Amino acid sequence: MSGLCERLVAGGVPLYRVSVFVRTLHPSVMGRRFTWVEGKEVETTEAPYQLLDDDLFLLSPVVRVFRSGEALRRRLADPDCPMDFSILPDFLAEGVTDYVAFPLLFTNGEVHVATWTTRAPGGFDEEQMKGLEAVVAPLARLAEIYALRRTAQTFLNTYVGRNTGERILNGQIRRGDTLSIAAAIWLSDMRGFTALSDRVPPETMIKLLNHYFDAQVPAILRHGGEVLKFMGDGLLAIFPVAPDDPDGAAACAAALAAGRAARDEVAALGGDHPIEGVDHVRFGLALHIGDVLYGNVGGETRLDFTCIGPAVNLAARIEKLAGELGRTLLASTEFAARCPGALEPVGRFTVRGIDAPQRVFGLAEEAEREA
Repeated sequence: MSGLCERLVAGGVPLYRVSVFVRTLHPSVMGRRFTWVEGKEVETTEAPYQLLDDDLFLLSPVVRVFRSGEALRRRLADPDCPMDFSILPDFLAEGVTDYVAFPLLFTNGEVHVATWTTRAPGGFDEEQMKGLEAVVAPLARLAEIYALRRTAQTFLNTYVGRNTGERILNGQIRRGDTLSIAAAIWLSDMRGFTALSDRVPPETMIKLLNHYFDAQVPAILRHGGEVLKFMGDGLLAIFPVAPDDPDGAAACAAALAAGRAARDEVAALGGDHPIEGVDHVRFGLALHIGDVLYGNVGGETRLDFTCIGPAVNLAARIEKLAGELGRTLLASTEFAARCPGALEPVGRFTVRGIDAPQRVFGLAEEAEREA
């Protein structure tokens, strides 16, 4: 944007303000606007889906071009110029004399928009308009390339997580491409999910699950974790051990902090997000640390990016044990050792598939509540 506009100005096109509007595929962002103003840095803003319910937006010249696929021009320097869009008086007050919106046509048929304004007396002349028209097609090609790259990144971030998405985009897509890493492991589920699913309508269950995961995912991401997958009501996440954290203490502290935050958010679901037929939501979380194999598993042409290994298996067993004991959070001995003073011993238990009894730890406040 900056290079294009500066070159046009140097070539004799008296630009004042230029914006490119590109719609996108994103769970919470409807589109993005990139705006260049003479003498300023290019500004990027995101448009939420709520704008689709805003009459000012729906009646804007940008939406007109989106829908029609045709260029639109308003010569504000002309006293007889129709002021048929609410944004035009604002431009006129800024001294804008000409406003032009061109469709940016992508190869898949999508229509996006670029708008151009000037404060030159009389507006754009014929040669300047030809100059703008000449750059529209190459601008559309360039915008489409960037949009496709961003869409791919968004899809991967949304469905497999940011770090995993970067690995996939960087070429780690072959079955068997794996990496052994040390990580704190998070495995959680909703207590009584099966019985609840039988009792409430599917639409209510989907709404509940969305609120339930909203109570966990932000806390995980905020503390540096990576959400790998949702399994019905289950959630698998990891907190990778950084090179400057050789024993994993920082990763465990981050996972425990996220666990406490998620526990409080889940506990508040009944009050802050009332859902018909659901009085309260119970939550169970297992925390462990160990080496995991992180990479591609699956069929030849349908893969899943996940983590596996004995450490993940033990976390799954501890999560089941948490349900049996009625505990919100249980951690392994290895995890608790890296969070001195934060967790208290709960006991030693035999878990399925593991020969030696496992000593597990929990939150002191839960022990006080049980007493």
